[in-house]
Amino acid sequence: MEFDSEDAAREFYLEYAKRTGFVVRVMQRRRSGLDGRTLARRFGCNKQGFSLNQRGANGSEKKPRPSAREGCNATILVKMERSGKWVVTRFVKDHNHPLAAATNGFGMTGDKDKRIEELRSEIEHQDRLCEGYREQLLSFLNNVEQQNEELSLKVLVVVENIRKLESEMLMHSRHR
Repeated sequence: MEFDSEDAAREFYLEYAKRTGFVVRVMQRRRSGLDGRTLARRFGCNKQGFSLNQRGANGSEKKPRPSAREGCNATILVKMERSGKWVVTRFVKDHNHPLAAATNGFGMTGDKDKRIEELRSEIEHQDRLCEGYREQLLSFLNNVEQQNEELSLKVLVVVENIRKLESEMLMHSRHR
């Protein structure tokens, strides 16, 4: 196959992957030493290779995590010819793992994407709950404030009445 540009080749493989049921990973790029132009590009299944790095940046053991990599060899290699066209020079079709059906017109939804969507949905649900609790709390605080003001006014009336009573008792005791 032949393409007019590297982007056209990439878009073709992305569409092929979407229809077939896998996710594309950009693998390698070979550049010209003279002018830095891209001369070749390799795309492949995101399950290509194996994850071997079990050590962190500081050399300590990393927590083992499940890897999406399964050693799949599905790949496409496109090279730019002298004519400027991009030609497929290598194509490995076979995958060593089950392929997923496309979930929508925009691409695959992998396990991580599904989990992210679930968590995003849960966060939105929790945000709505928090908003409801916030409204209830503000309503409660407003009621407490209102009752506090009413109680303060009643206490002032009681204090004023006690002062009047004390004053009257004092006046009454002087007149005797």
